[in-house]
Amino acid sequence: MATPLGNLRDITLRALDVLASVAAVAAEDTRRTRQLLSHYQISARLIALHEHNEGRAAQELIALIGDGNSVAYVTDAGTPGISDPGALLVSRVRAADRRVIPIPGPSAVTAALSVAGVSAQQFLFCGYLSAKAVHRREELRALSQLPYTLVFYEAPHRLSSAVDDMERCLGPERVVVIAREISKLFETFHRCRLGEARAWLEADPNRTRGEFVLVVERASGGRVDALEASQRALEVLLGELPLKQAVGLAAAITGAHRKAMYKRALELKARADRTAHPGATQGKTE
Repeated sequence: MATPLGNLRDITLRALDVLASVAAVAAEDTRRTRQLLSHYQISARLIALHEHNEGRAAQELIALIGDGNSVAYVTDAGTPGISDPGALLVSRVRAADRRVIPIPGPSAVTAALSVAGVSAQQFLFCGYLSAKAVHRREELRALSQLPYTLVFYEAPHRLSSAVDDMERCLGPERVVVIAREISKLFETFHRCRLGEARAWLEADPNRTRGEFVLVVERASGGRVDALEASQRALEVLLGELPLKQAVGLAAAITGAHRKAMYKRALELKARADRTAHPGATQGKTE
């Protein structure tokens, strides 16, 4: 059953009817669910079911259902099974030949897409990227040329790093919509290019606080080809010209943004320096 992302009035009338009628409510966080039930003056037995006990708790719920009871399952917010526990529970209940009924409602994915202004004819929900930078970049490179709008969840402490890696792997020109604290007091939606996102986040520390959904426009064949062409041109020019001149010519020839080219040139120069001097240590003092 879907529950509000923040604003408690987003719950559906059907969800309230179900919560008031079931024998028990299984919840990812019983404390949070108790607040929701109390707000609507619903008294129900609460059973904890989260990622660490889902298999064991599923058997308890199946036993309850077997005795003729109806049970509801909710996560902290939004729709269960979408980057939240729930899939194993549903699988076990179905395997026990019991009926599973969805109670639709709020979802951060669809809420963000609905106001992104980015085509959602075809989109790919990617959930949370890897916490490790090397794996995160591998995941993003694998997604970089897919013709689908990409939707990510991200934790506040990894947001800036994730945006940096998106710029590096998906390209600075692609549009991103940063959805923050959907339906809550500090709800924010910001649309910009990936190459501009880090500066916007750094302009106000509050912009990296809360819960985030990132919507990135799909790759178009032309944009990906242009990005690759501009980077290849830059690499060739850097081999023959000073950095500033190479950046200027690469931007003029390919039409790429000069700022993005300059940033890429610094990355290429730093990489070349590390290759040429693998044993060098910067900033070392005796």
